[in-house]
Amino acid sequence: MANDKMTAQISSKDGFIAALDQSGGSTPGALRLYGIPDSAYSGEVEMFRLVHEMRVRIMTAPAFAGAKVIAAILFERTMDGQAQEKPVPAFLWEGRGVIPFLKIDKGLEAENGGVRLMKPMPALDALLTRAVKLGVFGTKMRSFINLPAREGIAAVVTQQFEVVTQIAEHGLMPIIEPEISIKSPDKAGAEAILLAELTRKLDALPDGRQVMLKLTIPEVPDFYSALVDHPRVARVVALSGGYMRADACKRLAANHGMIASFSRALTEDLRHSMSDAEFNATLAKSIDEIYHASTAKV
Repeated sequence: MANDKMTAQISSKDGFIAALDQSGGSTPGALRLYGIPDSAYSGEVEMFRLVHEMRVRIMTAPAFAGAKVIAAILFERTMDGQAQEKPVPAFLWEGRGVIPFLKIDKGLEAENGGVRLMKPMPALDALLTRAVKLGVFGTKMRSFINLPAREGIAAVVTQQFEVVTQIAEHGLMPIIEPEISIKSPDKAGAEAILLAELTRKLDALPDGRQVMLKLTIPEVPDFYSALVDHPRVARVVALSGGYMRADACKRLAANHGMIASFSRALTEDLRHSMSDAEFNATLAKSIDEIYHASTAKV
């Protein structure tokens, strides 16, 4: 496994993970929320330049540091970019004490059987090799669950754990993200099936191997406590899943052992038009709120 200090930090340090990994499909929406309309740019290159500038503005803000933000999940183009004339992963860890993770999935297939599996990742080995060279510590891959369909959820978990083996060969820490829709007609039912499937796969992992889990905040507080305590799980983190920050933080605070890995809930109040002072103060307030929900449990 990678750097021992990173391993200790991700496993036990107070704080949360910033998800800065919007990809091609979600970038326009992220820019709109930031105050940049679709009409402000032309083409993918300009779009990704603007979102990289937004991410660098976040990463270089004074409050974005390892005291409260213990890790950040990056989009591939962000990993390949620079912040203050350093490669982003090196800037994060060496400059801010923030562990870099990489989003590796290539998006989702169409819904089938109540779930959306990950698209194929034929160039994954090359990407993982490059990530290791850049100092990335781990990976994140997302699937999507809409219905409490046992076969579909089993297929999601099986696919995720198949890729875990490939990731582990590169010495990287995998984050498994089988997101359950907060709009599911039976979210609690889907959670019960997911818990059983994850437990079965975790129990079968070889000695010495650990994964992280990124899960939708459950309907019943502490529903995933057995996963938090599982010896094969380094950390359980929560996605905001479309909940606004206040609601996401309230729900998270009721779940002991879970910390945040928020994306939109982290950045929802940030705007392109803000002065640096206003931007930094707004981000610091958001970081404080999420940190408190991740550490001060009710």
